Amino acid sequence: MSTLSPDQRFEALKFVLPPAPKPLGVYKPFLIVGNFVYVSGHGTVQTDGSLIIGRIGKDMTMEEGKQAAHQVGLAILATLKANLGTLNKIKRVVKVLGMVNAVPEFERHPFVINGCSELFAQVWGEENGIGVRSAVGMGSLPDNIPVEIEAMFELH
Repeated sequence: MSTLSPDQRFEALKFVLPPAPKPLGVYKPFLIVGNFVYVSGHGTVQTDGSLIIGRIGKDMTMEEGKQAAHQVGLAILATLKANLGTLNKIKRVVKVLGMVNAVPEFERHPFVINGCSELFAQVWGEENGIGVRSAVGMGSLPDNIPVEIEAMFELH
C-alpha cells in the first residue's frame, strides 16, 4: 500500500468515518496556521453520532479503551476530510496528545492511545503517520468518554 495516497489507503482499510464533531464549547475544532493543521481535542464519536462512554479500569478494559482511541482517530480523520476535502493534503502527523479517562491505578495509557496512532500509521505510512506523542491519564473527561485526543499535522 506504500504507493497509494492517504485517501486510497483509508478506503482500502474499509473503516467508516463518523460525522465530523461540532464544537460543544467556545473553540474551533480545526485551525490552519502557516503550514500546520491543529485539531482540537476529539472524543469517541461513533458513526451514529453517539459517544463511547466509560472509564478504563472500571467500565471498560484496556483493549476496549484502545478501540475507543481508534474511534477518536476516525473522528479526527472526519474533521480533516470535512475541512480539507481530502486526507492527501496532509504531509505528516506531527504530534498527538492522548488523554485517557482511567482509574488511578491504570498505567497503560500508551497502549490505549496506540489505537489512534496505529490508524494514522496505516493512513500515512510508518514514516509520515507517526509523530511525537504524549499519552496521559486524566481523572475524568467530558461526558465520561474514555479517550480524548488532539493532534497537529503538517500540510503539503
